[in-house]
Amino acid sequence: MPVTLHWFLPTSGDGRTVVERFHANRSQGPAAQREADIDYLALIAGAAERLGFAGVLTPTGTWCEDAWLTTAALIRETRRLKFLVAFRPGLISPTLAAQMAATYQRISGGRLLLNVVTGGDAVEQRRFGDWHDHDRRYARTDEFLTIVRGVFGGHPFDFAGEHLRVEGATVLGVPDPTPPLYFGGSSPAALPVAARHADVYLTWGEPPAQVAEKIGRVRRLAEEAGRTVRFGIRLHTLSRDTSEEAWAEAGRLLDALSPEQVRQAQRQLAASESVGQQRMVALHGGALGNGVRGLEIHPNLWAGIGLVRGGAGTALVGSHGEVADLIEEYHALGIEEFVLSGYPHLEEAYWFGEGVRPELARRGLLGGTEPAPLSLP
Repeated sequence: MPVTLHWFLPTSGDGRTVVERFHANRSQGPAAQREADIDYLALIAGAAERLGFAGVLTPTGTWCEDAWLTTAALIRETRRLKFLVAFRPGLISPTLAAQMAATYQRISGGRLLLNVVTGGDAVEQRRFGDWHDHDRRYARTDEFLTIVRGVFGGHPFDFAGEHLRVEGATVLGVPDPTPPLYFGGSSPAALPVAARHADVYLTWGEPPAQVAEKIGRVRRLAEEAGRTVRFGIRLHTLSRDTSEEAWAEAGRLLDALSPEQVRQAQRQLAASESVGQQRMVALHGGALGNGVRGLEIHPNLWAGIGLVRGGAGTALVGSHGEVADLIEEYHALGIEEFVLSGYPHLEEAYWFGEGVRPELARRGLLGGTEPAPLSLP
């Protein structure tokens, strides 16, 4: 069970501070210092491929560029990198989603991974015209994924549910290979859906004990459904040659946040319907005054990112060896896939790829993609 490493495409912009356009008010500080234009994203994708990351996650929402279009534009900029495309079921038809996936596999040579994001923010969902409540969104996701799986079977598929109905749903040609489904969600409504449909269950970076408990619940539900689910985790990373250097950089990120930015972000995050988001907020409690190490919630696991960023709010912070230690600790719990990011995403990809990745290789934890050799003109 080797470790698989993925990176992240910052399609809302990037910079040397914690960039969060959705929750941070532009008037209280700088927004993205680097715009998410296709040339910059191509640099990050190319770096991820060169450094041996298997794929890159691309987010979804009104605060970022469209994930399907952005990653499709990057297919010809890369050779083997996979694209973990986040999308929201219910905002498009399941048959259209299956068609898009099948086309994507053909034009990319089979490099699509699908990240199913049901949505935990009612305000965000209503922007897209979705007025379902939290639990009904997950019930609709269950039906949506049933249809997508049915269409991928290669025969006209009929389905009639409470939320969705199709007759003779099919596509020009089934995707080859079938893209694996990555799925997150921590609520009682989410976990059974994950157990029935997910190939990889993704959790945000909670302390190992909490992650172990969540993995156990999903694994039991999957066994009851006659399935096996793999597990992944979404984290930021900040590694340096020494622990002191890494924590000094984390302190710099923290010092760049104003109290008003944190207060505003925490008001919005606390109102989220997402159980996973509520669990992220509970890790730090919105505390800004306890110093950088006051936000260390487990050895080398730092909750400072979540003060202003929605979603994944924790980071692996330390020397390359210390970060590898924590990855190894999560791996021992059953985590196989690590979806990572850092600020700025281009530079942090190199810090991790040249520092932590060789350490993981020395420990025999890596399999699959090797770094590409550097070829100069």
